[in-house]
Amino acid sequence: MIFMRRVIQLLAVFLLLSAVYPVAAASAERGDYLTLKVAVMGPGDAVYFWWGHIALVVEDALTGETRFFDYGLFSFEAEDFYRNFAFGRLYYYCGVSPAEPNYRGYRRTNRDITLYTLDLPAQKKAEILRFVENNTLPENSVYNYHHFRDNCSTRIRDIIDMATDGAFRAAFGGAPGRFTLRGHVRRHTYFNPFFDWFLNFLMGQGIDTPITVWEELFLPGEVGDRIRDFSWRGADGAERRLVSRVEAVNRAEGRPPVLAVPRRQWPRELVFGLFLAAAVLFVRFLGRFYPVFTRVFLGVFQALWGLFFGAAGTVLFFMTFFTNHDYTWHNINVIFINPLLFAAVPAGIISASGKSSRGAARVLTLLWSGVFLGGSLTLILRFFPPFYQQNQVTLAMTLPVALVFCAGPAARLFARGGKKP
Repeated sequence: MIFMRRVIQLLAVFLLLSAVYPVAAASAERGDYLTLKVAVMGPGDAVYFWWGHIALVVEDALTGETRFFDYGLFSFEAEDFYRNFAFGRLYYYCGVSPAEPNYRGYRRTNRDITLYTLDLPAQKKAEILRFVENNTLPENSVYNYHHFRDNCSTRIRDIIDMATDGAFRAAFGGAPGRFTLRGHVRRHTYFNPFFDWFLNFLMGQGIDTPITVWEELFLPGEVGDRIRDFSWRGADGAERRLVSRVEAVNRAEGRPPVLAVPRRQWPRELVFGLFLAAAVLFVRFLGRFYPVFTRVFLGVFQALWGLFFGAAGTVLFFMTFFTNHDYTWHNINVIFINPLLFAAVPAGIISASGKSSRGAARVLTLLWSGVFLGGSLTLILRFFPPFYQQNQVTLAMTLPVALVFCAGPAARLFARGGKKP
């Protein structure tokens, strides 16, 4: 009886091993035919391409296919795309396509292409292939994209962490990052003054806190830089480098480079703001000789200034209070740049026309006083960590102009319609 029980136990173990071993062997054998590469593409022309792109490339010697697994796909033709985008519901998906047409597209649009060949065990390569193929299935492919926490780059970052059995995150999850999220964004936007200011204006306090290297990997270029020299200790205890080869497939020509360190932009905006303030003061001086010109110029200027910042403030107000764009929440810019500035449009036009100009001038003075006092308040709030936000650029543009429209004798002179007392 005991003998028969032993035989049955041994037979069960044999059957279990015979079932498991072929699967593991087949997985390792499948992985022997695979070459995995991380493809990092540099910035492109459209705003949403300024931060680059990344994908996983799988070369399969068994089938002869080279596939491009892309986690950054979206379609402007998708149902309610613009509405969903406006409210912060960004539905992206993972797709797979032949690699060569993708390379041609990036070459044609003058973008960098760098391939990083991953040195991984065969079984691990097969495991990753199964994982990404599963991601491309219709029921699994769509995800809620987040610009900083869940995007094409963080998805590849997490795959690399899986490939290294958690060693990648262990190395960088607690390491302090070089810059804040805002700093990294501005490394890529500096060359376009308007969008550099506007994107910076819309982003709130949440992106000014210290981050880790792990969080910096929301940028494709950062992933490439980190995996290039990364080493980890495998299951066999041996130290191994993650990347065995780096290929520069294409190099962009004439494209603004990504800055190694974000530039301090507020001095440029301060010069701009001081120039406009000086121009306003000069036109006020000319009012002694050309009162009609002065009235029209200053009225139109304030109407346009109110239109611009009223529109910007409306976008900010909407994104701060009514959307899922959490990186725009808790934005102290809304204190002094908000939809109320639209009131400067009719007031400025009335003031320029000279009809009921005293009432319009008082409205304008009140508006610009609010801008100046509100902006000054945000300067004070910067000294309190819970309210800290890097909004120097917006302050530099707006405070000098607001000051000349609300301060002392200049405001009183304008309130009298440009006439001498």
